[in-house]
Amino acid sequence: MSEWRYWLAEQKGTLLALGIFVAMFVLYTANHPAGFTANVVQTASNKGVLLAFVAMAQTLVVITAGIDLSVGMIFILTNCLASWLVVGGPAETALGVVAVLLVGVLCGALNGAIVIYGRLQPIVATIATGAVYFGLALLLRPFPGGSVNETLADALTGRLFGVVPSSLVVLLAAVLVIWVPFSRSVYGRAAYAAGSSEVAAYMSGVPIKRGKFFAYTLGGLLAAIGGLFLTFFTYTGEAAYASGNAYTLFSIAAVVLGGVSLFGGRGSAIGAIFGAFAFRTIGDLLFVFDFDPLWQPLFQGVVLLVAVSLGAFALFRVKNRLEWFG
Repeated sequence: MSEWRYWLAEQKGTLLALGIFVAMFVLYTANHPAGFTANVVQTASNKGVLLAFVAMAQTLVVITAGIDLSVGMIFILTNCLASWLVVGGPAETALGVVAVLLVGVLCGALNGAIVIYGRLQPIVATIATGAVYFGLALLLRPFPGGSVNETLADALTGRLFGVVPSSLVVLLAAVLVIWVPFSRSVYGRAAYAAGSSEVAAYMSGVPIKRGKFFAYTLGGLLAAIGGLFLTFFTYTGEAAYASGNAYTLFSIAAVVLGGVSLFGGRGSAIGAIFGAFAFRTIGDLLFVFDFDPLWQPLFQGVVLLVAVSLGAFALFRVKNRLEWFG
């Protein structure tokens, strides 16, 4: 197989997610009263980035053949924490941002430690830790409230040069600083190997435990960045259980729409990002076409079901499991 054909086969899921997103976004802007304007793009970007960060966090765990049902609660916990800490002058705000990100890292590391060293199934472990994280969020914000440094919030949710959404720039920076180095590192390859065949990878001397631990830890960091942006968008913190669950479920849909296999060992966070934007655009389309809000959860649920089913059907069609990773 030639190089470009191999690359095309590897990136098929990402390219498909990109195509779906572009098609839906063109349809959305074509029917939006304001059309394709900087304000419309900024609003869509700001909403999509929230899910994109959570989807990236989910991707890191899914490629190890796990699943993280606590990412939504880490997202909510860091939102509530940021509404307490990311305030005041520049120095206080910077320390608050660092503290919020460190909490995300600790949450992810705890998930990884329980799964790896406690030898619990990821779905069981993260359901338990997610409940803990939500409990902490509820302690911090039993009622919606708090504030955030408005100068920083406006800078990161506004537009650069009046055109480019700042949130997209931060998302790109996260891809370049977190995802790209990890995916190309020894630990990133170990995470992929764990998803493909953990036993074979272990017998080959691949650092499976460290690869999985870094995947969970960086997942917590990305979910925390999403929590920070939620605070920047809303200027407040809220321990919303329904919102945490929704982001967890939607992140799974985004991951599968982005071509990441729920069986592990295959996919990219970039595909998950396009999957997240595509999934977000579905809600925008329903709004533009004036669907009854009561129908929206039904349509999103159908998309979630179809996305997960497609991931399963793709593997069932493979006669030899090695073909899936080859």
